[in-house]
Amino acid sequence: MKRKTASEAYLDIETTGLAPPYAEITVIGVYLVEGDNNRFVQLVGKDCSVANLLEALEGVDTIYTYNGSRFDLPFIRDYLGVNLFDLFSHHDLMYDCWQCNLYGGFKKVEMQLGINRELKGMDGYDAVLLWQRYLRYDDKRALKKLLHYNREDVVNLKVLRDKLSDIR
Repeated sequence: MKRKTASEAYLDIETTGLAPPYAEITVIGVYLVEGDNNRFVQLVGKDCSVANLLEALEGVDTIYTYNGSRFDLPFIRDYLGVNLFDLFSHHDLMYDCWQCNLYGGFKKVEMQLGINRELKGMDGYDAVLLWQRYLRYDDKRALKKLLHYNREDVVNLKVLRDKLSDIR
């Protein structure tokens, strides 16, 4: 059975720090959208590999991120050794926000636009702590919360893009 292709993907990563080689990718979330057909993929821990990422992005024309030009895609390049800038069109929604006078991190922009979150008040540092709890104590609830946090980040990228289209 042939897999559906997606013309666009929304991507966000969770890491243990700000820069390889001192940090690693813990989660790669990808929300694939083609018309009304959407699917969500999360690569976790050792599953964060070049092969798995490229398989998840199969059929994608454009990758959308928030601050991905400066963080997500360079981190993936340096950590996994694959340059997504060379393989896909990339659109960083942060710069669209700036054109609409929306500044700050993704969570701040979400608040300004009224984009809802179930996990309020969490940030990237909390994601690091959840991953550490999962690794150290095999805390499945910590992993579940981390994956929920990542999923909200990724899905809300699509919501952000739609809202920006409405206000432009």
